[in-house]
Amino acid sequence: MKTPRFLASMSRWIDSSAAAEAVENPEDQRVDWVRALPFFGLHLTCLAVFKVGWSWTAVAVCLAMYFVRMFAVTGFYHRYFSHRSFRTSRAGQALLAVWGSAAVQRGPLWWAAHHRLHHLRSDQPPDVHSPVQHGFLWSHVGWILSRANFPTNLKIVADLARYPELKFLDRYDTLVPFLLAVSLLGLGGLLQAVAPGLGTNAWQMLVWGFFVSTILLFHGTGTINSLAHQLGSKRFKTTDESRNNFFLALITLGEGWHNNHHHYPQASRMGFYWWEIDLTYYGLLALEKLGLIWDLKQVPDDVLEEGLLDAPEAPAPVPGTAVPAASAVAQPVREPAQVVG
Repeated sequence: MKTPRFLASMSRWIDSSAAAEAVENPEDQRVDWVRALPFFGLHLTCLAVFKVGWSWTAVAVCLAMYFVRMFAVTGFYHRYFSHRSFRTSRAGQALLAVWGSAAVQRGPLWWAAHHRLHHLRSDQPPDVHSPVQHGFLWSHVGWILSRANFPTNLKIVADLARYPELKFLDRYDTLVPFLLAVSLLGLGGLLQAVAPGLGTNAWQMLVWGFFVSTILLFHGTGTINSLAHQLGSKRFKTTDESRNNFFLALITLGEGWHNNHHHYPQASRMGFYWWEIDLTYYGLLALEKLGLIWDLKQVPDDVLEEGLLDAPEAPAPVPGTAVPAASAVAQPVREPAQVVG
């Protein structure tokens, strides 16, 4: 007996694999309004700031949670799980997945699968979040809410799907965010009791530290899909409309060097030149120094010279390392496994 659609949608609030027999036509791009209710609810909870008020402590935690989780999205979900641009141990991989899951942007397999498909057909009709094909609003948020884009395409992430811990986090993708929200609630209550001078409390910490921060994080990340294919400059000739944008690079810790990235997706850095600020890459270098990750893929010198539309008016580029040249189009499924252990 087939599960009614609205019950299937509700069950997926907790278990993304629930009611698999009720998954709609993969070509059905209509918004699943029932399943999308928690998403809209997250936005509405931000209005609670008028009830709980604010404090410098709450605002500072909000910003800290934004940047810490943005780093998890850009450094781990994107550069590791999607492009395998560095290596780590199996335990390290699990830690990166948990950290990334805290961003409330679905599970690591779902995120990586959609991003790999984006590179394979960037700005072509099958690209589900191309502003060139579908407009700003759909590329920024609409595609996430559609029925067709909800399931995880395990075939495109077969190298990751062999790890049961990653499949668990992908299936129960609300578990880590829930634990984070509860932790922030408890932190606020603790600070109210032991450090009342900070002027915060449990509910204020929950609203600012989790809800407001999460919504800012979502829309900050979304600009790479929507704006980074419309606003900015193109250094390299690519098959899409990816662009470099300094402002977007700041708010996304380096992702705004998007034309660079589409020219050579395998690199662990997106700021190809020293003057292109890429905070995610600096963070990955720090993790490498600590021995948590290693073998960061660099940009080969010849790649920096290929496909230039205009010679950059700046000092010489940072030299790359001996990484074999590769196509500008990502080929994630054919990459060798990067996990040790």
